[in-house]
Amino acid sequence: MQRICRFVGWILAFAILVLSVVPPSGRPTTGVSHNMEHLLIFLAMGLAFAVGYRDRLPAVAGGLLLFCGVIEVVQIWVPGRHARLSDFLVDVAAAGLGVAAAVAAKWIWPRRSEQ
Repeated sequence: MQRICRFVGWILAFAILVLSVVPPSGRPTTGVSHNMEHLLIFLAMGLAFAVGYRDRLPAVAGGLLLFCGVIEVVQIWVPGRHARLSDFLVDVAAAGLGVAAAVAAKWIWPRRSEQ
């Protein structure tokens, strides 16, 4: 399970990176709000990394914080894109919520999360 979650975490990080640097016209539309898109993908990424690297949670949390910041800063140089503090805050909160959910699950179901 850990390997699968690591793989999923890295795939989601790559997808976020690609979707953040393509021009707005190249982004797919989902029909949900902008903030909800951010919330869902960053929550999933945070959860996947926290489960995949459960023995390194402080590093995971720090890495996710840095990743969220870099994603916003990189958009400064992408034509048609812009960095937003609100996006950064939603991204960090969602990734943190994903990590917290993984920690809570391990605490609530300690035997299952160790398998």
